[in-house]
Amino acid sequence: MFARCLALPLFAALVGLAGLPGSRADGPGDNLPDNVRPVPPKGTELSDATKEELRKGLAELQGLIKDIGKHDLLPDVQIYEKAVRYALDHNEVYDPAPPKDKNAKAPTPAGTVKKVLAAGLERAKAMKDGKTPWTTQTGGVLRGYLSKIDGSVQPYWLVIPTDYDFKGDKKHRLDFWWHGRYENTVEAGFMANSPGSGGGIIPAPGALILHPFGRFSNANKFAGEIDTFECLEHAKKHYRIDENRLVARGFSMGGAACWQFAVHYPTLWAANAPGAGFSETPEFLNVFQNEKADPPWYEKKLWRMYNASDYALNIFNVPTVAYSGADDRQKQAADVMAREMKKEGLELNHIIGPKTGHSYEKAAKEELNKQIDAIVAKGKPAMPKEIKFVTYTLRYNWCGWLTIHGLTKHWEKAVVTGKLAVGKDGQHSFDLTTSGVTSLVLWAPEGPFIKATIDGQVVTGTYSVGKGQQIVMIERSPKTGGKWVFAKGADTPPSTGPSTTELAKVPGLQGPIDDAFMDSFVMVSPSGKPLNEAVGKWAEKEMSHAIKHWRQQYRGDAPVKKDTEITEDYIKNNNLVLWGDPSSNAVLAKIADKLPIKWTDKGVVVGDKTYEAGTHVPVLVFPNPLNVQKYVVLNSGFTFREYDYLNNARQVSKMPDYAIIDITTPVNSRYPGKVVRGGFFGEKWELLPEDGK
Repeated sequence: MFARCLALPLFAALVGLAGLPGSRADGPGDNLPDNVRPVPPKGTELSDATKEELRKGLAELQGLIKDIGKHDLLPDVQIYEKAVRYALDHNEVYDPAPPKDKNAKAPTPAGTVKKVLAAGLERAKAMKDGKTPWTTQTGGVLRGYLSKIDGSVQPYWLVIPTDYDFKGDKKHRLDFWWHGRYENTVEAGFMANSPGSGGGIIPAPGALILHPFGRFSNANKFAGEIDTFECLEHAKKHYRIDENRLVARGFSMGGAACWQFAVHYPTLWAANAPGAGFSETPEFLNVFQNEKADPPWYEKKLWRMYNASDYALNIFNVPTVAYSGADDRQKQAADVMAREMKKEGLELNHIIGPKTGHSYEKAAKEELNKQIDAIVAKGKPAMPKEIKFVTYTLRYNWCGWLTIHGLTKHWEKAVVTGKLAVGKDGQHSFDLTTSGVTSLVLWAPEGPFIKATIDGQVVTGTYSVGKGQQIVMIERSPKTGGKWVFAKGADTPPSTGPSTTELAKVPGLQGPIDDAFMDSFVMVSPSGKPLNEAVGKWAEKEMSHAIKHWRQQYRGDAPVKKDTEITEDYIKNNNLVLWGDPSSNAVLAKIADKLPIKWTDKGVVVGDKTYEAGTHVPVLVFPNPLNVQKYVVLNSGFTFREYDYLNNARQVSKMPDYAIIDITTPVNSRYPGKVVRGGFFGEKWELLPEDGK
C-alpha cells in the first residue's frame, strides 16, 4: 500500500451517480428534527385514467404470475409486480423533471412505471410459455431473488459481457458497483433502465458488473448489507463467477459502501475502489452536515459498527485505490481513512482528480481502472501469508484463515495479527498475536495437523470438516488459567451458537437490537389485554411505525403473525420481534421470567432499580429462551428513525442491547420516547453494572 496523489491534466469530468437526477445534497436544513421531510418523498399525483390503466396492467401481471405457479425463476417476474404495486399503493410514482428545452418531448405521466409494467408483462408471458430468454442475454440483465430476511423479492442488475459463453466453464471476474443516494429512486426507477458499467468503471475484458439495489438508500447497511451477499449468492447460481476476483466499487453513497465492505470483509475482495462517500459518522456530519453529533455513550460505542475508520488496520488485507475530486467535500472520507491508516503504519493509495467536484475526472478514472485491473489480474491468495485484523463485534469476525468466536468485551478493540507458514509436508503453522479475543478458529486445507503459536504459546489440533478443509478452535478463559487450549476434540465440531446450558455472545448472536433484522424475522402482535392502556397504545403505534418504515426504508413487507399463530417452526427459523407486554403477548408471557430484565404489572426491574410499569417500557434483544440459536426482540424495529433518513451517515444503530423508554415523553423523529437507561449485556448475556460502560 502506498500513498499517491495524481496531479493529472484536466479533462471533462464524468458525472458520478450522485450527480444524476434524483439525488439530493444534504445540508444544515436537514438538521431540524421537528421539520423532517419524508424519504422517499411524496410521488406524482396521477389522473384517474392513468391509475386505471396501471391497475388494469398490474392485475394482468398478477394473473400471469398466478398462472405460472411455482418456478425457480419466478422472482425475476415478481420484482416487476412489486415495483408497480408499491408505486401505486404508496404514491411512489416519480416522473422525470420537464425538459428545459420547450421543444423537447415532455415525459409521459407515470412513464417509468409503465415501462417497468410492460417489461414485466413481456417477461411473465414468456415464462408462462416456458421460455426465459433473459437468462442467456448479454448486456444489462435485471434479476430478482427472494430474501431470507423478510421473504420479499429484491432486484439487482447484472451486466454480462458480450463474449460470455453460457455453455462454457470459464469463471469470470465480478465487480460490484454500489449506487449513490437517490431519495426518489425506488424499485421502478432502479429497474427502468440498465445502469450500464457504472460511473467509475471502464469494464475489464470478460468482467461482470453487479449493481445491487441495496434495499433503497441506506448506504448498504443492515438489510442493505445483507442484500449484497444475497445478490452474490443468487448470481453464483446462474453465472460462473470467480470468487477470487471480486471487486468492491462505488461512488458517493456507493463509495461509503466500499469502505464498510472492505474493512468488514477484507479478504473477500481482490481489490477495493471507493469513490467519495463517507467513512465514518461524527466527523462527516460535522464537515458535510454542519452537525456536531453528541449522542449518549452507547450510541457513540455503536458508531464502531459502521465507522470504517475504526477498522483502518484491515485495509492491510485488501488492495485499495481510493478516488476523490480535489474540490469535493466528500474527499473528507478518504482523508480520514488515510489519517487512521497512517496510525497503523499503512499508507492509502489515493488518486485525486484536479479541479473536480463530486464526479470522476477523466484521466483520474483511467488511471484508477488501470491500477485496479492490474491488481485483480494477479488474483487473490486463497491462504494469505500474513493478516492484520481488528474488530469490535462478532458480526464482523472473519479475515482469511481466521474467524473470531469470542471477545473479551464487545465494542472494545480486539486485534489479531498473524503469519502463516506451510511446511514441505503440508503442515500449516500459524504464529499469532492477539488482544481482546477469547476464542478463535483457524482454517486450513486438509493435511497434517495444524500448529499454532498464539501469544507465545504452542497449541495443536485438527478437525476435518470435509471438502478438503480442517479447522482448529482455540479458546482461553478463567477456567483454563488464561491459557490458550485446544477447545474441541476431533469428533466434535466447533459450535456456531450458544449451548442450552450457558449463553454466550457468538457470531450472529451478539446484538445490538438492529442485528436481529439482518436475518429472518417475524413481528409478533399481541392478542391479549395489556398491563395498562398507555403501554398498550404505545406498543400498537410503535409496531405500526416499524412495519410502515420497514417497507419505506428496506422495501419489503415485514412478516407479521399473531402471538397465537407462532408455531415451533417459526421459533426454530426466525428471530421473533414481540410487541406488547407479558399480559398482552402470549409468547412474551412464556419467556418473561427467563429474561435479564423483569416486567410485571408492578414495574420494569433492571438490576436493583425499578421503573414504573404504567409509564416505562423495556426494549431489548436477547437469545430466545425458546430457541437460543435465534434472537427475541421486545418492542422495537430497526432503531434509527425519520431524522436519520436525511443523511446516510446517520443511519446507524441508536439503541444498544437494551433500553428503558419513558413513554410519557412523546415519540419524535429520533426516539420512541425518552431513553432513561440503555446499555449492553455482557459476553454471557448477563446484566452488567453501570449499564455496561
